[in-house]
Amino acid sequence: MMYIDTLLQERAKADNPIRVAMAGCGFMGRGLVNQIVNSVPGMVVSVIAVRNPAQAKRALIEAGVPYAVEVTGLAELNRAIANGTPAVTQDFSDITRAESIDVVVDVTGAVEFGCHLALDCFENGKHLVLMNAEVDATAGAELGRRADAAGVIFTGCDGDQPGVEMNLYRFVRSIGLTPLVCGNIKGLQDPYRNPTTQQGFAERWGQDPWMVTSFADGTKMSVEQSIVANATGMSVHRRGMLGRDHDGHVDDLTEMYDVDELRGLGGAVDYVVYTKPNPGIYVLAAQDDTKQQHYLELYKLGKGPLYSFYTPYHLCHFEVPHSIARAALLGDATVRALGTRHVEAVATAKRQLKAGTVLDRLGGYDYYGEAEKAHIARTERLLPIGAAQDCELVHDVPKDATLTYDDVRLPEGRLVDQLLAAQAKLPAGIPPISR
Repeated sequence: MMYIDTLLQERAKADNPIRVAMAGCGFMGRGLVNQIVNSVPGMVVSVIAVRNPAQAKRALIEAGVPYAVEVTGLAELNRAIANGTPAVTQDFSDITRAESIDVVVDVTGAVEFGCHLALDCFENGKHLVLMNAEVDATAGAELGRRADAAGVIFTGCDGDQPGVEMNLYRFVRSIGLTPLVCGNIKGLQDPYRNPTTQQGFAERWGQDPWMVTSFADGTKMSVEQSIVANATGMSVHRRGMLGRDHDGHVDDLTEMYDVDELRGLGGAVDYVVYTKPNPGIYVLAAQDDTKQQHYLELYKLGKGPLYSFYTPYHLCHFEVPHSIARAALLGDATVRALGTRHVEAVATAKRQLKAGTVLDRLGGYDYYGEAEKAHIARTERLLPIGAAQDCELVHDVPKDATLTYDDVRLPEGRLVDQLLAAQAKLPAGIPPISR
C-alpha cells in the first residue's frame, strides 16, 4: 500500500495523473469524488457518467471543483479530458471509449448494467474497478477470464470488506501462515428486514433504503463472503455460513472452529455478529512450524493452533483509490475470482411468494442472500442472487426456501444469464469434506 503513494506522487510531479471515469454517482460515488479530488495526488476524476447529471454536478461542487462541463458525444468528451476539464455525460458507453481514460469505476450496484459496462471496458482496453460487488459475486470468474483475454485488470476494491479481507489474507500468507478462515464482523443480521423497516436509518445517513436493507438482511454480507471464497479457494461450512452471535473479542474465535474441519474444507468464509472490534474483518490462520509457534506465542498471539489477525475497520470510498492505482500502476487486482467456483450467493425467499410474483431488486421485500458451496448450487440449480431481479415465479414458494431456476421464468435477453451459462462451464471446487 505504501508504495502506491510514492508512485502517485511521481505521477503528480510529472503532471501525468491517472484519469478516472466513474459510472454512477450516488452516496458512495460522492464520497469517492471528494476523496480523489482532495486527497489523492496523481489521480483525477475526468468524467462521471450518470442518468441524472445533477447528481454528478453536486458531487463535483461538494468536492470543491469550480467548473465542469456537460458533454454530448465522444468528441466533446475527449476534448474536455484533453483540456483537463471534468466532464459529465449521460452516455455510459462513451466513458469506456474515451481516449485518455485509464480506469473505469463502477459505482452503480446494478448487475445487468454492470455486466454490460464490464464487457465495454474490456473491448476498449480499460481497467475496471468494481464498487459493484454484486457483479463480482455473480459472474466474477467469467468476467475475469474475459478481462485476461483483453489484457486489462478487473478487480474488486479496497475498503469494501472483500478487499480488506484479501489484503489481510495476502499479508498473513506472506509471513508463512495458512489462512483457514476469512470472516466478516457484523453489527446486525436479520434476514427479514426490508426497505420499510430501514427507512429511518437510510434517511439519517442520506442512503438508499434498499441498499441499507441489503446490509441488514445479510444479502451484502453473503455476496461479499462469496467473493472472498472465490478469490481464495475457500468454502462454507453450510448454507448461510455458521454466522455466530458472539459478544466478545474477535480473538476468542480461535477457540470456536475445528481446525481439521477447516482444513477439510480448504478453509472457510464466515461471519460473526456483535463481536468486537465492530465493524471489521478477521483472518484466522495456522502455523505448523513449532519453532514459529514459539515466536507467535512470544508476540502475544497465543498458543494456537489458530492465530487471530484482524482489521478493525473498512473505510469504503477512502480506500478505493488504492485499487485504482494498483490496477493502473502495478497491474495488481485487489480482489479477483479464481477460475474454479467455490461458493455462490443464492436467493432465499424472505416471505411466502406467490406464483406470478416478479421478484424485486436486492435489499427488497422478496428475498435475501445466502452463501452456498458452488457444486451444491449447481446440482440443486439454485438461483444466484445477482440473477433474481425481474424473474417471475412460476409457482408458490414458501418463506425461507432457497429459490431455484425451476421456480422462475427468466427475463429474455439478459447478458447476466449468458455470462452465468458460460461460467457454469468452469469447474466447481468440491471440498474433500463434502465428497
